[in-house]
Amino acid sequence: MLVTELELKSNLKNYRVYFHAEPDFFSELGARPHTLFIVDARVMDLHGGTTLRALAGKNLIRLEIDEDRKNLDTVQELYAQVMQASPKKNMTVVSIGGGITQDLTGFMASTLYRGVQWVYVPTTLLAQADSCIGAKTSLNFKTYKNLIGTFYPPTEVRVYSGFIRTLAEIDFYSGLGEIGKLHINGGAPSVEAFRRDIPRILAGEESVLLKAVQQALQIKKSYIEEDEFDTGKRNMLNYGHCFGHAIESAVAFAIPHGQAVVLGMVLANRVARQRQLLSAERERYLLEGVLNPIWKTDAQPFQLDSPAMVEKIIAGLKQDKKRIGNDLPVVVVDDDLTMVKLTDVKEAEVAAALQSGWALAHA
Repeated sequence: MLVTELELKSNLKNYRVYFHAEPDFFSELGARPHTLFIVDARVMDLHGGTTLRALAGKNLIRLEIDEDRKNLDTVQELYAQVMQASPKKNMTVVSIGGGITQDLTGFMASTLYRGVQWVYVPTTLLAQADSCIGAKTSLNFKTYKNLIGTFYPPTEVRVYSGFIRTLAEIDFYSGLGEIGKLHINGGAPSVEAFRRDIPRILAGEESVLLKAVQQALQIKKSYIEEDEFDTGKRNMLNYGHCFGHAIESAVAFAIPHGQAVVLGMVLANRVARQRQLLSAERERYLLEGVLNPIWKTDAQPFQLDSPAMVEKIIAGLKQDKKRIGNDLPVVVVDDDLTMVKLTDVKEAEVAAALQSGWALAHA
């Protein structure tokens, strides 16, 4: 059943996600005192005269967004622009954009005056279904992905499904990658429900997509409310991300995050299969029923099994923030679709998974 709001419990402060079928709420946000809007420039170009017209004449910063700008240099640019707007401690920052906008704005809000209120309006499917909750802000440092960050939840999140209609196809599939991943995190019943719904989602049924988004958030909520600061159970949400982040770095972010996560799940499943944690039948069920349908294979202009790429991906895994020993950390799924965190994966296992996984994905 679809809901209109979702409450998140946090040790820092509780907050709510509101789901909107219409963009009327922008008028209410625009009428609030001491509010500064930070908007992805591309979103402003697409929606400034329509969905976001209520923001005309408001205190607003257009933010040029790119993965290469998700760093402290851009945050310093934001500090400078925000200070020109004569900010106060009681201000509210409204962030409108995808995950990179969220990370930059959230980090800035968490550190300016040691913390100001902020509201997040996610405009990508990936952000609406995943990153909008969890309280993390993450910045890259040189070649290290998400090395710097804070825990700082927004005061509220506003999800407007109309933004999804203007997404590029590859960004839509990127969001589906994270939705699929979270449904696998949710266990066998949620995986099967998502598998059945994929054809209707790809056919454009918005209500079915919204149901999948809300279910993904409910699953993530169950992890983060139990382990908000990522010291135990929340680690399991890294399924697909251990390899996914390494792939992103290896290909210089040539593909969207959610698509790298799909590839990461294929490879994690290979590691689980090699260790006999996952049967051939279950691996095939996940590959053919969930991963292949949400993977845009024509968007992968590289060979993951080449010696140079294998070396880069292993180097990326070595940079994983959760690595605690000499071996490599990988979250996998077992035959019961239960998450298992491995901390002793060898480089040879990774190389074998890349060789066989790439062949399997292209079979």
